Amino acid sequence: MIVEIDGYYNSSIVYGRKCTKKALKEMYLKALSLTVDIRDLPGIFCRLYNFEEFPYTSEIFVDYVIDTDTNLIYKPRY
Repeated sequence: MIVEIDGYYNSSIVYGRKCTKKALKEMYLKALSLTVDIRDLPGIFCRLYNFEEFPYTSEIFVDYVIDTDTNLIYKPRY
């Protein structure tokens, strides 16, 4: 599963095991609760759930987007 973590300060692409939107929301909220600086969120998320972080590019089609500004998780339309 490919997920974009999109925020005001940075955007990241992470890759890991497939899960439901509900499970992804729980994973995100757990990582967020352990985060002091929002810019560290992708690294914390990857360490907690064995995801890999890739450099951001808009050319990758992702399964979900986590918007850290609004705390919304959605499937993008292509």
